Amino acid sequence: MRTVQQQSIPVPSTSGAVLTLQRFTGAAAGPPVLMLHGAIENGRIFYSESGKGLAPYLAENGFDVYVIDLRGHGKSMPPIDRNSRFGQTEAITQDIPACIEAVRRIRGPVQQQWIAHSWGGVLFTSVLARFPELIKQVDSLVYFGSKRTIRIWNIHRILKVDLVWKWVCPLACRIAGYLPARQLRIGSDSETAKFYRQSAAWVRNDAWIDSDDGFDYAKAIKKLSLPPTWYIAAVNDHALGHPNDVQDFMAAAGKQDCRYTLLSRENGNRHDYDHINMLTHPDAALDHFPQVLEWLRRH
Repeated sequence: MRTVQQQSIPVPSTSGAVLTLQRFTGAAAGPPVLMLHGAIENGRIFYSESGKGLAPYLAENGFDVYVIDLRGHGKSMPPIDRNSRFGQTEAITQDIPACIEAVRRIRGPVQQQWIAHSWGGVLFTSVLARFPELIKQVDSLVYFGSKRTIRIWNIHRILKVDLVWKWVCPLACRIAGYLPARQLRIGSDSETAKFYRQSAAWVRNDAWIDSDDGFDYAKAIKKLSLPPTWYIAAVNDHALGHPNDVQDFMAAAGKQDCRYTLLSRENGNRHDYDHINMLTHPDAALDHFPQVLEWLRRH
């Protein structure tokens, strides 16, 4: 294993905000990997302060890893508050492209591979739909628990989606002016009211359309061939990335050479993982992280 160096890289946004890339380097010339967290999250889903997680693991094995903190999340500044007016449109059209370009400035015109958790997969695919010229710069995609719509019906969906996401969250947005997910103990970071409104609309509807300018992501993606994509679901992910909803997203994401894996004891894994511990469980580095490493090396 290599010694991993960690570096925080500021990425100025056109809005005046400063995004952050957390870089984990085991080999400065290693293949670059860009990671993106989901909604009500930040980049810490991929690493811990003690050096655990997928980002340090890949760096130890020779990759040059960059973890995004989207605007207002994690170490990006300023934090989200009631005056924050941006949403997922700005993430797709401004912030994620700025991070992609920042990695290219550091590493030059070399191929990247992208890894996302949950809603981050929707954002990455939306970026490729908006900017298809980026497709040729990406060798592969790996999505953990990524879904766009939630169609599954069970008690977990009723509690987490229909009760909390559809009723509690909009009420919190009206009261606070933003979604204070950490204070509500439903996530690790806040979201703006606009981001909540836009993402909730995509979860509810078959239409995959930008509310700002009407861009039709579903129509655009059908015309494209995406990089090889691996969709990873967890058997105990009962609502936020249910295996059925992950497969629905896979089917809706255009032409691609795709692979689907369900993490479960029945399929040979050490544990029946859920939406979060598929990335944070201590045994992940002995279980499915080596398979992710092999995928990245192969592509």
